[in-house]
Amino acid sequence: MSQLTTNKQDLSEMTLDKAYLFCRNLTRNNAKNFYLAFQILPWIKRRSIYSIYAFCRCSDDLVDDPAIKDRAGLLEKWKVDLAACYRGEIKNDPIFVALYDTVKRYSIPKKYFLELIEGMEMDISVNRYETFDELYEYAYKAASVVGLILIEIFGYKNYMTREYAKNLGIAMQLTNIIRDVKEDAKRGRIYLPREDMIRFGYSEKDLFANEYGSKFVRLMEYQVARAIFYYQKATRSIPPEDRNLLTSPEIMKNIYFHLLNEIVGKGYNIFHNRIQFSNLTKLFIAVRTWFRIQLQQQ
Repeated sequence: MSQLTTNKQDLSEMTLDKAYLFCRNLTRNNAKNFYLAFQILPWIKRRSIYSIYAFCRCSDDLVDDPAIKDRAGLLEKWKVDLAACYRGEIKNDPIFVALYDTVKRYSIPKKYFLELIEGMEMDISVNRYETFDELYEYAYKAASVVGLILIEIFGYKNYMTREYAKNLGIAMQLTNIIRDVKEDAKRGRIYLPREDMIRFGYSEKDLFANEYGSKFVRLMEYQVARAIFYYQKATRSIPPEDRNLLTSPEIMKNIYFHLLNEIVGKGYNIFHNRIQFSNLTKLFIAVRTWFRIQLQQQ
């Protein structure tokens, strides 16, 4: 049973439409960027994407909720529930009811969801990363596999679209890490590779003290440059025949890239500035991205 089901809902009457509605509302209320980016898709694909978000959100909550004591045990149960979902055996949980319809409709491999759960397990057992190679593995499981799931729903013709999904996932996860350095440190987690911190002479003690200065700026410049590298790799990976199918992730990419530019514009001072921008700005980015892709297709 997912942790996000409504308390008083009569789960014995869980229909497919109710399940998808639950996932849509969860997405709309908790992931406005994500929700906005996929509004251009046909309804049948859009609702499947909501089921993917709901699964990811619930998985993440199992890891981040401080009230949960046996997080590792619950993730193991989550794997069991996922296996049952793939067999079509869960009938009373909105997330798994919707997810079963989605994975069956688009033949989405179960391995992607298992890799996603492995990423969540890393958040339980790992709170430091020595090298970027170690962080890359985490970013792949936490974000790239989501992209690999979504392109199965979009439909694609060229295998290079998988490379696009992998690279964009890495870029967006690195952006999240840069934005959330302060919040993650409060949870005792440092996603910045230790080798990078040593290179720029910035210690864990400095980070926990929210020390902002030239060392931190140089460290962040390096992190941003790495994220930009993966954004560029993603852009170069887009096959022309699949470009129009990737409008939604391109909207997400441009929103996140704008976020990265905001961080740069604030002098990388994520300790004293909450990096955010208006819904109107996000809508402008979405519309501009859509028009650009339409023009490229012509």
